[in-house]
Amino acid sequence: MSSEEPMNTAAEESGEKKPSKKELAKLERQRKRQEAAAASAAAATANLSISADDPLAANYGEIPLNDLQSKELPAAVWTPVKDLTEDLKDKSVLIQGHAQAIRAVGKKMAFLVVREECFTVQCVLTVAPDLVSPQMVKFATGLSRESIVDIEGIVSVPSQPITGASQQVEIQVRKLYCVNKAVPILPINIEDATRSEAEIEKALQAGEQLVRVNQDTRLNYRVLDLRTPANQGIFEVQCQVEEIFRQFLLSKGFRGIHTPKLIAGSSEGGAAVFRLDYKGTPACLAQSPQLHKQMAICGGFNRVFEIGAVYRAEDSFTHRHLCEFIGLDVEMRIKKHYSEVMDIVDGLFVKMFDTLNEKCAKELEAINKQYPFEKLKYLRKTLRLTFEEGVQMLKEAGIEVDPFGDLNTETERKLGQLVLEKYGTEFYILHRYPLAVRPFYTMPCYDNPKYSNSFDVFIRGEEIISGAQRIHVPELLTERAQACGIDVSTISTYIDAFRYGAPTHGGFGVGLERVVMLFCALNNIRKTSLFPRDPQRIAP
Repeated sequence: MSSEEPMNTAAEESGEKKPSKKELAKLERQRKRQEAAAASAAAATANLSISADDPLAANYGEIPLNDLQSKELPAAVWTPVKDLTEDLKDKSVLIQGHAQAIRAVGKKMAFLVVREECFTVQCVLTVAPDLVSPQMVKFATGLSRESIVDIEGIVSVPSQPITGASQQVEIQVRKLYCVNKAVPILPINIEDATRSEAEIEKALQAGEQLVRVNQDTRLNYRVLDLRTPANQGIFEVQCQVEEIFRQFLLSKGFRGIHTPKLIAGSSEGGAAVFRLDYKGTPACLAQSPQLHKQMAICGGFNRVFEIGAVYRAEDSFTHRHLCEFIGLDVEMRIKKHYSEVMDIVDGLFVKMFDTLNEKCAKELEAINKQYPFEKLKYLRKTLRLTFEEGVQMLKEAGIEVDPFGDLNTETERKLGQLVLEKYGTEFYILHRYPLAVRPFYTMPCYDNPKYSNSFDVFIRGEEIISGAQRIHVPELLTERAQACGIDVSTISTYIDAFRYGAPTHGGFGVGLERVVMLFCALNNIRKTSLFPRDPQRIAP
């Protein structure tokens, strides 16, 4: 009985519509694929058995679990795949990585492409007396893709360029061991997950249909998705953004701090907060380190920064919002003017962009191959416009904006386009925002209380940074908190911190994932979050 027959019978008994011919054909193709995969898996398992008659049997096979339980201290020297160059010609090397591709050439030769991070090398097994047996070649071809392998061999330099690997050398395999087998049928193939939209569209035009791995599927199997060259590049860029942020601020006299993520009241105001019970007392997860980084300034720290998790419970189903992200936060004393804070933003991000372009060239190339983007345009001295100037630019372009309201996503993008056309930059600062759209702790402007000493920073028409001079006078702080609907009793320790002599100060916060997303012009922030948390996802 075929796999469709019970389905059809059930449909008939329930009175449901029978599957169409197209649906039946699809089910039949799926059944055949599953049968073929099962047969392949059985064959692979058979191939992994070692022949007792092979005198070279000790040179290949599966490593017993007992030997992988830190049984012995390593004596051999391992060579990273990225370091495999022509300088190592004729040298013996030991490498470990994923078996990305496996191809047999008859019974006496096989090719394995081994990947470590985003670097790949072609490994060759050729039957030769006392070196490689036919059984060893059979073992190699029976490995499942993405299995972890140890390979020992001799580096050689082929006469022709290698197109299927990043490294332009080959490893003539002498020993091959499987450390950990991957399942024969992967939920997503790395080759499919690596493909760009342009490649898929080009194939469609040629009459070929390639697999497109959608965003949810990628995130469901994130462990596999992270192995693509683009993702390896994205998270190296993210690592560098964090490091540049830290090192630049340390060089400017800032001190790294860690603030609590369990707090008694909302740190930003509003309802977008994760509430919880803290030993019988209502509490919430911090929406930002805002209150405590200001308290650190009151505690005698001149300049502080923090890199840590931030939680927002808002139901934002957009391409740029997450419920948990990594915040890069800064707070500092200011002597006379909040432009001192903008000066730090200017120097930090110009340094960051310069360093990323220089240090992450290979990673940006890998990202660009799958997700094409144009290099970010920015000025040596970052452009600063007032909110009123921005509104005027929009007005001249025929777009009416409330002068005391906030900019929505559409008007932000339009303003970014206008700024690019007029000033030739995709990175700029917009300051003196209306007070009504800023958090309660924002200092009003001296000359017009409807505006504030605050700023936002934009990349490619999207906001990435919010910053401002803070209110350091407890009476005004209390008044503003009440005006914003905040229960002052829940932030009393914060307000009290300003009763003992508080300096004028300001700061800013930026989301790490959003910086990477916009620098690389990616279309979704989930691409720059290792394991994203949004209103619909809390796993894996």
